[in-house]
Amino acid sequence: MSHSHDKEDSCCSSKVHAEPKHTHDHNHVHAEADDHGHDHGGNPSAFKTYLPALVTLIMLLIGITFDNLFTIPAFQIIRPYWYIVAYLPVGIPVLQEVWETFKVKDFFTEFSLMSIATIGAFAIGEYPEGVTVMLFYTIGELFQMAAVNRAKRNIKALLDVRAEVAHVFRNGKYEDINPEKVEIGETIQVKAGEKIPLDGELISDKSSFNTAALTGESKPRNINKGESILAGMLNLDKVVEVKVTKAFADSALSRILEMVQNATTRKAKTELFIRKFAKIYTPIVFFLALALVTVPILILGSEYHFQTWLYRSLVFLVISCPCALVISIPLGYFGGIGAASANGILFKGANFLDLITKLNTVVMDKTGTLTKGVFKVQKVESIIDEAQFLNVLTALEAKSTHPIAKAIVEYVGQKEIHPAENIEEIAGMGLKGIVKGKAVLAGNVKLLQQFNIDFDSEIASIEETIVVVAINQKYVGYVLIADEIKEDASRAIQQLHENGIKQVVMLSGDKTSIVKKVAQSLGIDTYFGDLLPEGKVARLEEIKSERSRVVAFVGDGINDTPVLAISDIGIAMGAMGSDAAIETADVVIQTDQPSKIATAIKIGKATKNVVIQNIVLAFAVKAIVLILGAGGLATMWEAVFADVGVAFLAILNAVRIQKMKFL
Repeated sequence: MSHSHDKEDSCCSSKVHAEPKHTHDHNHVHAEADDHGHDHGGNPSAFKTYLPALVTLIMLLIGITFDNLFTIPAFQIIRPYWYIVAYLPVGIPVLQEVWETFKVKDFFTEFSLMSIATIGAFAIGEYPEGVTVMLFYTIGELFQMAAVNRAKRNIKALLDVRAEVAHVFRNGKYEDINPEKVEIGETIQVKAGEKIPLDGELISDKSSFNTAALTGESKPRNINKGESILAGMLNLDKVVEVKVTKAFADSALSRILEMVQNATTRKAKTELFIRKFAKIYTPIVFFLALALVTVPILILGSEYHFQTWLYRSLVFLVISCPCALVISIPLGYFGGIGAASANGILFKGANFLDLITKLNTVVMDKTGTLTKGVFKVQKVESIIDEAQFLNVLTALEAKSTHPIAKAIVEYVGQKEIHPAENIEEIAGMGLKGIVKGKAVLAGNVKLLQQFNIDFDSEIASIEETIVVVAINQKYVGYVLIADEIKEDASRAIQQLHENGIKQVVMLSGDKTSIVKKVAQSLGIDTYFGDLLPEGKVARLEEIKSERSRVVAFVGDGINDTPVLAISDIGIAMGAMGSDAAIETADVVIQTDQPSKIATAIKIGKATKNVVIQNIVLAFAVKAIVLILGAGGLATMWEAVFADVGVAFLAILNAVRIQKMKFL
């Protein structure tokens, strides 16, 4: 059938070990276990990662037990050496980090603060405290690593939604292999309902494809033998063969994987501030600790007791270590990225988690964003019995493989279809044939005009795609076929308004009459139709001209790429979205559900709240214990809580984001 239709339009970086060790990101102290429980050294289990902390913990508990419960002279002799051995499994990695940072003349890091404090504790005989500080610091690192891995698994699960199998012709048969292993020039087979895994050239005669991902239009496209076919197109018709012309490395999937790996390299402003703050703060507290051990001698004179003031100084160092901030703030953002991934949303940077909380205007494309981009029968108008009308129409359409024909057959269902004879396709107009001895025409308005058949002139003014039918040279009715609105589209607009979005605007290349109908049915505030890509850009620039607006654009096609690029936040539909749209966007909705936009806003707000909570918690507790420590009222144990304890609480608070429900 050849119907002619009206055209419709950080922190801890997510890539752990991505930075050199001397940058003193907290994720470098220990080898990180990957998503399968293996560490990067290829060991069969992550157990080796946790073994040093476990050994230290056991030895520390044994030492404390002998110190407090048993009086064994032999243990008192070996006591210093026992605690030194207990210290080494967790202390050596940190000391190595100190050496690495010293080599690049970076002397004031949390690693150096921890090393000085714990070695100083050993120097004055406070062995259990020295071991405990380093052990708790290490456990904090392991907590952070586990949280990061959880978020990475969520992101990986998000990407697994995309098809990663290609049917390649090798050794005289088709084999299912990973698209990465397909070579240029090889032949792949794509079955009906499958996505094209790689760019190529169609070898089969022809087929129909859903190209909404590339064009932003719901109208399927017929592609003939020898024409180019792109990854992301959906095969609607029959089994086809494609000659591969581009490697997998150039596909959308590989680019998305790269985006995920670099997701948290784009830092939020709060995170960047904390990192800069830590670089200034750390040397300041180091010299304050040094002053705490030296200045009192000038004031107290002969009453000065070096060991007392050294202990206070070491307590001060442990308390003031910025671990809680340096770990928990970036981890909060990474937790937000992981929570978003678990909900089918990919943020390409922590900065967009911050920015999305400030949104007040959302501009949306129509086709493929608010609508499904597929044909459905919306209305049947007939001047004869409707069942008879549909039977006659379906008799012709059942012989066609065109998506419009399939939509009609699907609408009619499993009813008995009359046999049709002498079916003939009239290019660009429709079909004609004989059904139960009657001459039947089914196609567009031009088909009826071609055969000089009278019909109501109002039919010609219908904006949507219609299939008109004539029996024995008399018009008998039509079927209206249109793009179907997504199930959650109305809820999406409602939720946006509930989440502080003052205005929702729809921009579309479709006819204004259709755009108006969709906008009114969904409760969209403002709409514009009949827009070319440059028209969308002009409208968006006009909206952005008001400085008070923070604007997000939501789209899915190549034609949306310019507006995605100039918006404050570009949001792309990822399941059927074009490669260009996905690459240009700042946020990708992998499930293609517009309601996920409100979910993304909620996750951004929850992340911001957790980050603020962690900052207030860390500063408040540290300030109190710092004052107590300087006055000799806090011991190393209180210092451990003020540093590692607060870090634990902050990490647990950050991890909480990934367990929240965002409905």
